[in-house]
Amino acid sequence: MRSFTYQRATSSQEAIAAVAANPDARFIAGGTNLLDLMKLGIERPSHLVDISRLPLAEIEDTPEGGLRIGAEVRNSDLAADLRVRNRYPVLAQALLAGASAQIRNKASTAGNLLQRTRCYFFYDPNMPCNKRQPGSGCAAIEGFNRMHAILGTSSACIAVHPSDMAVAMAALDAQIETVTPEGETRAIPIGDLHSLPGETPNVETVLRHGEMITAVVLPPPPAGRQIYRKVRDRASYAFALVSVAAVIDAGAGRVLSARIAMGGIAPKPWRLSEAERLLSGAEPSKETFEQVDDAAFAKARGSGDNDFKIMLARRTLRATLAAAIRTA
Repeated sequence: MRSFTYQRATSSQEAIAAVAANPDARFIAGGTNLLDLMKLGIERPSHLVDISRLPLAEIEDTPEGGLRIGAEVRNSDLAADLRVRNRYPVLAQALLAGASAQIRNKASTAGNLLQRTRCYFFYDPNMPCNKRQPGSGCAAIEGFNRMHAILGTSSACIAVHPSDMAVAMAALDAQIETVTPEGETRAIPIGDLHSLPGETPNVETVLRHGEMITAVVLPPPPAGRQIYRKVRDRASYAFALVSVAAVIDAGAGRVLSARIAMGGIAPKPWRLSEAERLLSGAEPSKETFEQVDDAAFAKARGSGDNDFKIMLARRTLRATLAAAIRTA
């Protein structure tokens, strides 16, 4: 373990100023990801700013009928909240599908959104990784890449984003509230929060250094049936090979509206906008599902060991849509 200094922040302004003043400083709350990375020498902060005791752990109703979720709300508390369970069941399902009970009791909402990839090569300091060391190469492209992305990749990185919660929030059109080092507030659509790798896979979000997430805002609950389906190697405590968050409103033999996001297949929660367009107003038939599949995965590319994910993703998407439409 490398030496570092520690500061317990007493206000958001104090925390933001402390991190912004030091390029090697990091926020820490639950620490379920950051501490692991520090032990492996992947993250090497010289200063940690503890924000876990700031008043950011409330879940509040908004005047519009949605929910404002504080950045420090624990995953277990969010999944258990009756408003979430009744109005946003896809989010509760996604949270309960993630990690273990012990980790959910510590992991925060903001930390879950900002957790880093679980790529084997990213976690091995002896292997080249453009996320850890820009320009060193991507060992996953020619290595064992069974868990890796089939959409949104680049020649520099094929890692996936590991969050279940973020996939559900993408389907719900969540907004991320932040405060910048200058004291300005921002509202970032969750689809814009995470960056695709391109030539700079080390740049994982649009957040500036020192910018702090303070809350996630959910709009009023959408109409229809909400389902989260996760396919993984074992029944619990495993990251998704493929996951689907679907919000489907159907009636009179037609799909009235659709929101679909997928996990385990891309460097960020992957919204299927074209598939949503094709479903909306359509009759749920085999032909419709084939068109949706083709639109969703037209650009999907495997890297060898993960080639199976393309067919798995197609089948998981179709099964999830069929279940949502049948019960909507």
